[in-house]
Amino acid sequence: MTACAMQSRENKLRAIRFERPDIIPMHFGINAACWHHYEQAALLDLMESHDLLFPGFKRPESGVIVPYFGANARASEPYTDPWGCIWHTADDGITGTVHMNPLASWDRFDDYHSPDPAKTDGTYPIDWEKTGAYVKQGRAEGRFIAGGLPHGHTFLRLQDIRGYTNLIMDMADEDARLMKLIDMVSDFNTEYIRRWIDISPDMLSFPEDLGMQVGPMLSPDMFRKFIKPAYQRMMNMARDKGIIVHMHSDGDIRSLADDLVEGGVEVINLQDLVNGIDWIAERFAGRVCVDLDIDRQKITPYGSPADIDALIREEVMRLGTKEGGLMMIYGLYPGVPLENVKALMDAMERYAVL
Repeated sequence: MTACAMQSRENKLRAIRFERPDIIPMHFGINAACWHHYEQAALLDLMESHDLLFPGFKRPESGVIVPYFGANARASEPYTDPWGCIWHTADDGITGTVHMNPLASWDRFDDYHSPDPAKTDGTYPIDWEKTGAYVKQGRAEGRFIAGGLPHGHTFLRLQDIRGYTNLIMDMADEDARLMKLIDMVSDFNTEYIRRWIDISPDMLSFPEDLGMQVGPMLSPDMFRKFIKPAYQRMMNMARDKGIIVHMHSDGDIRSLADDLVEGGVEVINLQDLVNGIDWIAERFAGRVCVDLDIDRQKITPYGSPADIDALIREEVMRLGTKEGGLMMIYGLYPGVPLENVKALMDAMERYAVL
């Protein structure tokens, strides 16, 4: 099986649609901070030796990777996003957290306005002309085209604007000002999604963390009342145009899962051990495509290479079928031993073929 087969547009579409893909699509992401936490040559060696995960990868002639750090992932450089939220991080490459909420008090609400979706996704600037050209080129080259909202587009955006405690209390109080703020954020997101729909991607992603280590960050009732309608509005726009809807959330989202699928999610990207492999298999196997987020808390940083191999094998055996419905993704962050990084790459390639 070639590297291109695993990453091809046709193979991914067949995996999502349960149409017997040739191979399980696997994605291995390397966070930008890794390039100053690990010896670069060692990471480059691993990338070169895993062609299925990094098809066509060529080592830079200089032997040096100069990573790009997003505006909210630059140490000692506080970033004010287009909504007025101020971000800080302690490590280049690691996305920061919001340290100043622009509407920590409702006093400023009358003068508060949303940014322009023609110029920004709400977190970073966007050039729609360049984005459209990129999509057009990708489509001509037969690549799978995915777009979507930035991470934290609705619930987390509201949290960043108001602060978590304030937001939950607003929901409990059913504050009328909160409803206006939700409409403001939803209208911005809807217009942003409309622009993506106009350039016809294969899939739109709606990434947003809703879960904690145990349970969600808001009750299912609050989710249904305040967040789910906004999700459905955006996701229906995509589904009505035949665009695949992908949803990411970290944390324990078991009590929200049915609402997410009912709301339009066709591919669900959730964490394996936090939600439980047995539960994921029971709930989604054969029904909804699972884009499985491989453990970053227990086995990959602290287990042995044999533990890692056993984990990936178990997940493929429990969730994968010849018909499809499984993709897998791992995000490498500093702190994982290099021998475990290699074991994970080896296992992802070994078990990609059912």
